Amino acid sequence: MVDAPSCPPLDAFAAVVLAGGTAARMGGIDKASVELHGRTLLARALEAVIDAREVVVVGEEVPTDRPVTFVLEDPRHGGPVAGLLTGLDSLLRPPPLLAVLAVDMPLVTAATFDRLRAGIGDTDGARLVDPDGRHPLALVLRTDRLSGVRPDREGQHGMALRALLAPLTLTEVPTAGDEHRDVDTWEDLRDLS
Repeated sequence: MVDAPSCPPLDAFAAVVLAGGTAARMGGIDKASVELHGRTLLARALEAVIDAREVVVVGEEVPTDRPVTFVLEDPRHGGPVAGLLTGLDSLLRPPPLLAVLAVDMPLVTAATFDRLRAGIGDTDGARLVDPDGRHPLALVLRTDRLSGVRPDREGQHGMALRALLAPLTLTEVPTAGDEHRDVDTWEDLRDLS
């Protein structure tokens, strides 16, 4: 009998929270500071990655009780790939595993990332898949595999996340409940209230 590969320990886990979007459908506000049930979207995202040994938030600096590093994506407003790779490059010591979460997914929890980490096995990473087959922006990647597919700086600008991830083999982890819901509009926020 062959033992299933184990997931690296928690000290090998860091996180990048993507909070640098333009929020055009919400009038350009800073989503990280938007509140849901008395807590900001950033506070909820940081709680979801509470087990990470280091957290980089890619976006404007806002008050937080957690020790995190704030950076701006390069190129500025370059999209999620530019944000993800800028966040990765900003880690003091890149770990074997990198959690990635969009700040506008307030129902993702630490348990979500436990499931993602447990689902990696021998693959390059694991990502959520919602009931409609879409992939919300919550995933865990092996850092070395991500580094192997990264484009140059110019190629990052505007690159679709699915294009970056296409060469990787990712386990799909079904969402639980409504954790796949995000806040793209004020109506989305009202629906979650």
